[in-house]
Formats: sequence, structure tokens, C-alpha cells
Amino acid sequence: MTTRPAAPAAPAAPAAPAAPAASAASAASADPTASAGPAAPVPLSGRFDDDARHLAEQAAAAERILAALPPVPGRSRDERARAATAHAEVRAVRRDFLARHTDTVYGLLTDGLTRRPRLPDLVDAAADRVPGLVPTRAQMAAELRFVQAEKEGREIDQGRFCGAVLRSPTAGRHLVETMLGPTPRALELLDRFRAEGRVELDAVHVERRGTAAHVEFRNPGRLNAENARLVADLDTAVDLVLLDDTVRVGVLRGGTTDHPAHRGRRVFSAGIDLTDLRDGRIPLVGFLLARELGYVNKLLHGLLTDPAPGAGSERYVTKPWIGAVDTFAIGGGMQLLLTIDHVVAEEGAYVSLPAAEEGIVPGAGNLRLTRQTGARLARQVVLGGRRIAATDPEAAAVYDEVVPADRMDEAVERAAAALAAPAVAANRRMLALAEEPLDHFRTYLAEFAFAQADRAYAPDVLDKVERRWQERERRRAARGSRT
Repeated sequence: MTTRPAAPAAPAAPAAPAAPAASAASAASADPTASAGPAAPVPLSGRFDDDARHLAEQAAAAERILAALPPVPGRSRDERARAATAHAEVRAVRRDFLARHTDTVYGLLTDGLTRRPRLPDLVDAAADRVPGLVPTRAQMAAELRFVQAEKEGREIDQGRFCGAVLRSPTAGRHLVETMLGPTPRALELLDRFRAEGRVELDAVHVERRGTAAHVEFRNPGRLNAENARLVADLDTAVDLVLLDDTVRVGVLRGGTTDHPAHRGRRVFSAGIDLTDLRDGRIPLVGFLLARELGYVNKLLHGLLTDPAPGAGSERYVTKPWIGAVDTFAIGGGMQLLLTIDHVVAEEGAYVSLPAAEEGIVPGAGNLRLTRQTGARLARQVVLGGRRIAATDPEAAAVYDEVVPADRMDEAVERAAAALAAPAVAANRRMLALAEEPLDHFRTYLAEFAFAQADRAYAPDVLDKVERRWQERERRRAARGSRT
């Protein structure tokens, strides 16, 4: 029997600090609408139970202040300032608590690292086990009533928690490996996929053709942009490809679109669905973080099928992947190309990471693009919004083959046959380990969790997605008036 490590012990308690002055949140609890400036932070004792109790009290005081205010859209400038102060004070306490107790919390949530809750379940469990550390399910459900610009911004606290977990070598590595495991839905569908060779999901079609499995994105009205449904389906689809022993190679390709600009054409991906981002339907945990920790990371590092810590490389199933780029691969679409082994593009295609334009961080694109294109070109793409067309001199840094549109199928089949050789999977796993060790990915994603949570609520991002949505609505209305 394998001996599992126990939950990390709480740090030894230092000498008790002198009694601090009450925080602004505590002082304001008698009059929740009173304006209060920042107060000196209350030192934590280092004893887990005492610090958890203090955190819960501070969070409850902040919630009383917020509850006395109107919803975000109806707040005056002064009321917005009060809310910002309440959030800032309790976030300072959460930060200090996590700095001392992250491993202890994670040990509690995983029963001493013997269980592997996936990220959304982990965050929900943290809300239950350590009140005030992250938003509750009810609080997050209430946020869903509002568009992104009108939310309280509670996902920022989820990002702080996830970032702290990922920063920990013990807890973070455990979480990364947990998210590399197969999803429950993939395990449920595996027998059907093995027997029938195809599975139709809501937004993804998976089909086995010989020893290759083709994963086709299907969000036709949005140019195959990624939304929460597509990301969940891709996590399942990638698992199925990796779990089916008869499949040697995976292929990613966008399906045909009915968008007016490219009707009837294949499009690889338009990146994140900016309309859903504007409408508040791009969750930080279930989309932005789970995507990077889930199917995108599986494309590069493979699927963890044996979580026993003593196992070696046989713990993972990894296979080569082909990307077939029709029309364009924008944002998250280009990010996928940085994880796979062979990219075939049609002659008119282009790729881009419009991070500066959108205002958010392009996933792990910053981590992976530099080693593929070099630092200077990477900065032009990420910071300057440069597109790389299939015919550009720099295209070789992104594409392996550029072919006429009518030869795409032929080129994909040829690449699939070449990558099906027995030694390819083992060697591409070793390449991935050399290029991006899991702990290197983990430390990057810890900072990404902080940065992306903040950027998702930054005023410039909210202004940009609102303007884009309004422009799209005007174009839609203009098309409707012409029909």
C-alpha cells in the first residue's frame, strides 16, 4: 500500500503580537456606509485556527459594508470608493493568510494530498472550509446576473487563491498534475468513442480516421471563438484522443462558419469570445485557468493516467498533434499552435495574439512564444499586435507547411502518417520536458492567475469589450436593415 503524505502542519506560532488597532472594516461595521480610510493591517498570529477566525471576521465586516451599498451599476463615486476600500482591506488579510497557510489549506482540501479535486471543486471547497478566503457559491451565482463591468469583481479573490496554490511547490505541483488527469465526462464517453470512432459534443466533433483522431471546433456563429462550452468540450475531446489506444496522432481544425464575413469557410479560431467576456460569461476559474491547466497543457505534456507519485514517465500518455489553420488563428487559437508538433496553414491564413488590443494576458502564450519565435518577434506579436501571415518571411517560426487551400486535407493526412511512427510520442514528450518543465509552467501560471484576474476587471479592458460589443451590434442592425 502506498503511504500518502499527511496534510502539512500549521506553522509554529510566534510570540503573540500586541493588540492592534481595529481595521477600517471592523470600525465601519457599526455604520456600514461610513467612509473609512485604510487602517494599519492586523498582524496574523501564525496559528492556523486563530488566523482563519480573524479572516472570517474581517470578511464578514467587509460584506456588511458591501451589502449596505447599491449594486455596482448604481453606486456613486463615493460609494465605489467605500467598496474599493472594503475589498482592499480584506484582500490584504487574505494575502497574509495565504502567505502563511496555503499548504495547510490545500492539505485540508485534499485530505493530505490523497484526493485530487479539480480546480472548480477545489475553489468551492475552499469557500466552505475556510470562510472568507474565497467567494461562496451563492456570491458567485449572484455575480452571474451582471455583465462584466457591473460585477463586484469577486473573481479577483479566486485568482489570488489559485495563484497562491500554484506558487507552492507542493500544492501547486499536485494541482497541475490533478488537472492533467482525464475529465469524468471523457471517461464516461470513452467506451462509445472506442466502439464507434466518433463523438458529437455540443461544440466539438471528434472522429477517428485510421490512426488519427480529428478534433473539429464548432462554434460557427462566432468564428469558432472559445467560450465556456467550447473549452469544456475541448477538454473532453483531447482526453478521448489521448485515451484511445488505437489513435496515434491528434488533429485540431476549425469547422465551417456561418458568420457573415466568412460564411461557408473553415476558420481555425477567433480566440476568446469577446461578447461572452463582455456579458460576464467567461469565468476565471472554469475558463481562463481551467483551460490553461486542462486541455491546453495536455496538448503539450500529455494526460496523467497514473497519479501514484512513485511512477515515472509511464504515468503520462502523450501523442503528437497537428494544427490545420484555415483562414486565421487569433488569440487562443494561436496559443494552441505553440503546444503542438506540426502546423499546416493555407496560403491566405494568418496568426496573431492581440493581447495589447484586448487588454488581457494571452494565456501561456507569453511563456511559449519567445522560445518559438525569438524574443524580438514575440514582443512585436504580443505588445504590438503584429500578425504573421503564412507568406511572411517569419512564417517558418510558426508554420511547418503552407499549402493552397484545396490541398489542406492532403497535407494533414501526409503529416499524420509521418507523425504516427512509434518513436514520435516518446521523443515529443522529452522535447516538452526540456522546453517547459512542469514546475516552470506552474510558476508562470501562478503569476498568470493574479494578472489575468486583475486584467479581466481593469477599466481599459471593460471599455474595449463594451465598444466592440456596441460596434458588433451596430453592424448586425445594419445588416438586418438591408435584408
